[in-house]
Amino acid sequence: MLYMEPYMELSKKTTILFPQDLHERLLRLAEQEGTSLGDLVRTACERQYKVPTREERLAAVRRLAAMRLPVGSPRKMKREATLRPQEILP
Repeated sequence: MLYMEPYMELSKKTTILFPQDLHERLLRLAEQEGTSLGDLVRTACERQYKVPTREERLAAVRRLAAMRLPVGSPRKMKREATLRPQEILP
């Protein structure tokens, strides 16, 4: 489950109408996960729609740049990723 700060202020209220069967399934899922329906929905929204901050994007770029992976030159990688005509034709 996505970690949410325990002290996060919940300051906005929204009413969402669900079909009864979906509502029941979500309630069961929340119970299985030991959380509330509201927290289940908030977590799903965070996972689906969260837009990373500039700092989060920069941190991700730094982590990628720090990796020592065996990669070739851009030209070699393009050549390896592009199919040759004899690989496409029967």
